[in-house]
Amino acid sequence: SREFFMDLGSHHRKVLIVEDDAAIRNVLYVLLAGAGCTGDIAYSGKQALAMLSREKFDAVLLDLRCSNLPAEEVVSQIKEIRPSLVGRVLVITGEITDTGTLEVIERHCLPYVPRNRLMQDLWGRLRTVLGISGSPKAVL
Repeated sequence: SREFFMDLGSHHRKVLIVEDDAAIRNVLYVLLAGAGCTGDIAYSGKQALAMLSREKFDAVLLDLRCSNLPAEEVVSQIKEIRPSLVGRVLVITGEITDTGTLEVIERHCLPYVPRNRLMQDLWGRLRTVLGISGSPKAVL
């Protein structure tokens, strides 16, 4: 089966991946590359915040559990450091059994993609977060 990806147009979108699981990180990186995005990787919330203070990103893919800082603090700091990223943080989740994680997602109105649905759902959610419209193009 062929995967379909959007053509993001003339300029590359730069996405920060905040994920400590190597397998998930690799899947995200490949999906972004296939969609014409460049991905930079942070292994913790602290590293992500440092990168955000130095560089501009179009979106953030954030695993709330891979942080050495509380999820609430990471999300609040992202908004403080880069107000342009409000509404552009996409959370990657496992099973949401932790009520604290669910509360952070709901309080900040964060779109999320379950890890077990990355291949099916990531691109549609990322398109929404980045404000991209158009029809998919096949990658042959």
